Amino acid sequence: MGPFEFLNENGAFYFMERNARLQVEHPVTEMTSGIDIVQQQIRVARGEPLTLRQGDIACRGHALECRINAEHPDTFMPSPGVITGWQLPGGYGVRVDTHAGAGYRVPSHYDSMIAKLIVHGASREDALQRMRLALDELQVDGIATNLPLHREIVRDAEFETGGVDIHHLERWLRARAELRSQVA
Repeated sequence: MGPFEFLNENGAFYFMERNARLQVEHPVTEMTSGIDIVQQQIRVARGEPLTLRQGDIACRGHALECRINAEHPDTFMPSPGVITGWQLPGGYGVRVDTHAGAGYRVPSHYDSMIAKLIVHGASREDALQRMRLALDELQVDGIATNLPLHREIVRDAEFETGGVDIHHLERWLRARAELRSQVA
């Protein structure tokens, strides 16, 4: 049991990889399918049969995930240090997976991800609105994070309409840098 990854560009799907482990993004699948993937994987590892069949799986709604990293939102440089303030969002359709909290020391080595913020809504528009609110409610003090970057991206007109591809972030960052240099 494991995921297959594909990229979709211009209507064509390109195989990337197959993993024997859970993806970081597995909560998106869990929230849209209602299936606890971790539980299913543990059952398989114990030699038990899966409790469902492919035909039993129906995806509902739309889910989004933002990886909250301890890094500067403009340079993407790591931001080790101690988290001095920590306020998580909540409410219907909002999930936060994290190991961090106030007092947690973010190491200078290893992965900079301190949380995953996942939201679910009946539609993409509902999920985006929920993500905007959740990102605005999420507060991390004491270190730099990529929260400002996420807050900008979910308000980007092109992202809102869903008309993005795998090169969107590169173009968006370049355009933002040009705009900032004109203002400065």
